[in-house]
Amino acid sequence: MSTLLFDQFLSTDAMAAVFDGPHLLQCMLDFEAALAEAEAAEGLIPPAAARVIRDACQIDAFDVAEIARASRSAGSVAIPLVKALTQRTASLDAEAARHVHKGSTSQDVIDSGNALVTREALALIDASLTRLIDRLQVLAREHAATPVLARTLLQPATVTTLGFKMLGWIAPLRRSRDALTELADSALALQLGGAVGTLSALGDKGPAVARRMAQSLGLALPDGCWHTQRDSWMRLGAEVGILTGTLGKIATDLALMAQGEVGELAEPSGGGRGGSSAMPHKRNPVSSMIALAAAHRAPARVGALLGCMAQAHERGLGDWQAEMAEWPGLFLGAHGALEALNEAFAGLQVDTDRMRANIDALLGLVFAEAASAVLAQAIGRADAHHEMEALSREAVASRTHLLALTLARVQASDALRDHVDEASLRRAFSPDHAARHAAELARQHLANLPSSSDPRA
Repeated sequence: MSTLLFDQFLSTDAMAAVFDGPHLLQCMLDFEAALAEAEAAEGLIPPAAARVIRDACQIDAFDVAEIARASRSAGSVAIPLVKALTQRTASLDAEAARHVHKGSTSQDVIDSGNALVTREALALIDASLTRLIDRLQVLAREHAATPVLARTLLQPATVTTLGFKMLGWIAPLRRSRDALTELADSALALQLGGAVGTLSALGDKGPAVARRMAQSLGLALPDGCWHTQRDSWMRLGAEVGILTGTLGKIATDLALMAQGEVGELAEPSGGGRGGSSAMPHKRNPVSSMIALAAAHRAPARVGALLGCMAQAHERGLGDWQAEMAEWPGLFLGAHGALEALNEAFAGLQVDTDRMRANIDALLGLVFAEAASAVLAQAIGRADAHHEMEALSREAVASRTHLLALTLARVQASDALRDHVDEASLRRAFSPDHAARHAAELARQHLANLPSSSDPRA
């Protein structure tokens, strides 16, 4: 894995391999081979020359370190790469070397190569995202009716279900999956414009060459070159950032529910996972940590990409180069977060007893709204709300369950005693009764979810 030390545990070897220097250079060489073959098919270069160029386009025959060093002074990795390819081709056939890179330009090579590796990156993300969605849907079905505290502004609110809560995690993941599939259709496009985007060096054969190359490389054929029109590319990158933000939201909830004082969920442990160098009892939520680290970094990366859009004239100076440097990090972080959460949810421990105990520990305060609705049938909404506010304060002060105080208040009030059904009031304090709407909504939504095996599901 070629990323820096502190990046390594925040990403994955698989994604690092996609953006690894030799692999990216090989994708650029694939562009050069496709260019030669398309030009040969259109009569622009001899077929024999195209075959030699194709044979020469094998990264194992190149000094990658030297190409990287030379790119600094050249201002583009494509320049020393094409020079090395020309030399390599000449060693096989001097005549064929005259036809290397005909009619193209450095940005064509780099952008098309980057589109090819990004396609692989998106495939990794889609596979990991599908696996996470599938696992969350299984858990949501298992816990569609499991009562758990809902929390607003980090405070206990009312009772929901774990399945319904998980639906709130699943929905944006599915939307990002749909969006990435759709955006990739246009963003993963061939770049072929030549010096200033007009393909003038290929004469009237330029569009035909582009069509052949797009088909050969499996890339979209754009209306024209997009050397400094980066909108489709940026929409794709921004969506990866949005996905990473969603993963951060899930990680936040998971980490909060895994706090020792809460103890409702726990990441898998064992084998040194989540340990502490000082405290033997610690069980740190490392998957949540990795996903949150990616979510913290994604806004800056997306912001940097957007800041690179104001590219001058027909070729950017500095902004395009900055964009290329930022792009891999976005995907490295997203995939690291996905794989971390996949690991967490594959072995997730759900403590339903602790969930109910956390509800019970609040002395019935989270049922005040439901109890108010029962009282409102006798004294109206405003007065019922006022009564429950007063009783809630008393419950906190006296550490007495709100149900007991409410029953006592009903018996003491002429306005309430003969008009409030005690069974209905007791039912309002039942966690299962309180969770019934969330459970039903969870079941309905889960039943309507399409299969994630459909890439557009």
